[in-house]
Amino acid sequence: MTIPQSVPAPGTRPAAGPHPGRAETRERLSRTTYDLLVIGGGILGISTAWHAAQSGLRVALVDAGDFAGATSSASSKLLHGGLRYLQTGAVKLVAENHFERRAVSRQVAPHLANPLTFYLPVYKGGPHGAAKLGAGVFAYSALSAFGDGVGHVISPQRARRDVPELRTDGLKAVAVYGDDQMNDARMALMTVRAAVAAGVDVLNHAAVTGLRFTRGRVTGAELADRVSGTEFGVDARLVLNATGPWVDRLRRMEDPGAAPSVRLSKGAHLVLRRTAPWRAALATPIDTYRITFALPWEDMLLLGTTDEVYEGEPEDLTVTEKDTAQILDEAAFSVRDQQLSRDLITYSFAGLRVLPGGPGDTSKAKRETVVTEGRGGMLSVAGGKWTTFRHIGRAVVNKLAALPGRPLTDAMEPMDRLPKRLALPGIASPGAVTHRLLADGAGSGPELAADTARHLATHYGSLAFEITRLAEEDPALARRVHPDAPEIWAQVVYARDHEWAETADDVLRRRTTLTIRGLATDEVRAGVESVLAERR
Repeated sequence: MTIPQSVPAPGTRPAAGPHPGRAETRERLSRTTYDLLVIGGGILGISTAWHAAQSGLRVALVDAGDFAGATSSASSKLLHGGLRYLQTGAVKLVAENHFERRAVSRQVAPHLANPLTFYLPVYKGGPHGAAKLGAGVFAYSALSAFGDGVGHVISPQRARRDVPELRTDGLKAVAVYGDDQMNDARMALMTVRAAVAAGVDVLNHAAVTGLRFTRGRVTGAELADRVSGTEFGVDARLVLNATGPWVDRLRRMEDPGAAPSVRLSKGAHLVLRRTAPWRAALATPIDTYRITFALPWEDMLLLGTTDEVYEGEPEDLTVTEKDTAQILDEAAFSVRDQQLSRDLITYSFAGLRVLPGGPGDTSKAKRETVVTEGRGGMLSVAGGKWTTFRHIGRAVVNKLAALPGRPLTDAMEPMDRLPKRLALPGIASPGAVTHRLLADGAGSGPELAADTARHLATHYGSLAFEITRLAEEDPALARRVHPDAPEIWAQVVYARDHEWAETADDVLRRRTTLTIRGLATDEVRAGVESVLAERR
C-alpha cells in the first residue's frame, strides 16, 4: 500500500534532510525582503505562515521562545466541536468546528490524532439532567454527521467497565459522545515542518527587540538570537503580530499609546500516573457553563482545566497551589479518591487563552479570533481554538489579500484555489507503521519494544522510519532515554537536527513526553544537553 505524503508546491524546499543551522538561517533572514514576516510561533502564527506560503508569498516566521512553547503546548489536547457551545445556541460554530476536527483527524493528520470516547456523567443534584444531556449529545453527534457514532445514554455500570475510577455514588446515567485527541506540541511541530516544506524560513529563540519603519509603516523587525546572542534584522512588506498573550506588548512597539485589544484567561492542568487503564474520557459538568475533563493521554491521566482572568505578565505564569486544589476538587465530582492522590502528580502546566477584550466571565467569553491593524500597518491576530487552526490560517491570509491598497495580492494565489486538506508530513496509518517497525526489528532494523514502536508511529507517522535509520546506523541510539518512557535516544538526535530543538526543555517538554511523565531527571537532562552540544 502506498502511504500518502504531503506534497510541496512547485519550487518549494523538501521537508526531508536536516534543517539549516542557525547562522545560515540568520543570514538568509537578514538578506531577504519577505512579503510577510510572522512574529510568533504558536499554532496561529505557524498555520498562517504555512497557508501564506501555499498562496505564493515569501514568508519568514520567528519566535522569542520555542515553537508552540507557550499556550499552544498547554491546551487540553483536544480536537473537538465544543459541546458546551450548544448551551449558547452556537449551532453553526459547532458544525464548523466538527468539520475542521474531522478534516484534521481523518485527512490532514490521522497519524497525530486519535478518536476518543467521552462519558458525561449525570449525578443527582447536578447542573443538568439525563434527558437534557442525552438530547445534547445526540444533537452534537448529528452536527458531526454521526461520524463518531450516535450520542446516547448508558448505565453507570457499563461506564464503569471503561473507566474503572469513575465515582458511582449518586450517578444516575452517563451520556456518550465522540471527539478527538492529540499531542498539541507534536501537531504544532509537524505544521512547522509543513510550513518549511512550503518555503517558510523559520527561527525559534529569536526575540524581537524593536520594529523597523519606513515612512511610518512597519516594514520589519530587529531581533536578537537568544542562543548565540547575535543581533540582526528582517525586512518585510507586511508584518503579522501573532504573539498570543504578548500581542499587546508588540502592538505598543508599533504605537506606545495602543489600547489593550485582548484579555487573558488562565487554564491550568495536572498530569497524573493512572492507577488503572481508561478506555474513555470523562467530561463532568461543574456548573451550567463549565466542564472539567479527566482524559487518558500519553499513558497518563490529564485533569483540567481552570478558567479565570489573568492580569500578570505572561512569562510569569505558574500553576499555583490554588489551581492544583481546584483541579483535584473538581475532578473529585466524578473520579474516585485513589486516582487523585497528590503522590500521583507528575507534572502541571498552564496556558493563557487570548480572549476578546471586554467585561464578563471568561468561561462564557467567545473563543474567537481578533484581528486588528495598527497605525503603522502591522496586523495583529490573536485568539481562536486549536481545533480550527487551519481555518484561522486561511482566514488571516484572506484578510491579507483584502487589505486596503492590496499590497500583497500581486504575489498571491487565492486561498479558494489551493488544496483544502493538504496533509501534514508523515501522514500514514499508525497501526501500519507500528507493524512495520516491529517487523523491521525482527529483521535488519533496530529491535524496538512494542510501546516504543507505537509511540514513534503516533508521534511521527511514517517519519518514524527516519528515526529508526539513525538507530540502525548507531545502535546506541536505540536505547531508551529513561527506562520508564518509550522514547529512544535517536529521537533526541532527530529533534536536534530536524525539529529545531535548541534547549533541553525543547526536547524534554515538547518533542518528547519525558517531562510530562515526571522523568526529566538530572541524569536525563544532562544526557540531552550533551547530545544538543554535538550539533553540526
